[in-house]
Amino acid sequence: MPGLEDLYREVILDHYRTPRNKGELPPPATCTEGTNPLCGDEIRLFLDVTDGVICDVRFSGHGCSISQSSASMMTAAVKGKSVADVRNLVHRFKEMMSIEESADEAPAPVGSMGDMEALRGVVKYPVRIKCAVLGWNTLLEALGGDS
Repeated sequence: MPGLEDLYREVILDHYRTPRNKGELPPPATCTEGTNPLCGDEIRLFLDVTDGVICDVRFSGHGCSISQSSASMMTAAVKGKSVADVRNLVHRFKEMMSIEESADEAPAPVGSMGDMEALRGVVKYPVRIKCAVLGWNTLLEALGGDS
């Protein structure tokens, strides 16, 4: 019988093998690029924001399964949401990815994160956290920063 870690691993691999919203959007969509120089992950994020709502979002690039599946999950989660709601979601995701003071403590609860819960285990591997948050940081940059 598969355990929770196996299920999470399968969710990550599914988003890596069959990414959601992969591709580019034509102008006037915003295009923002992000890189993780430690491992070579690269992402280009395309956003169509109208009246404060993310109408469409796509990503392209290459990298490890964590960065690419996280970007896929992110695009699926933010499409159709208001910029304010997306900023809140980015904050919650980054909170989930933060390293706890004590390795014995469980991560702080952040509410249901859907498929993104599968990435919670990344905090056990601090060097991979930057892979998981690359797309999210690029999204914040595309939205004009962390305001």
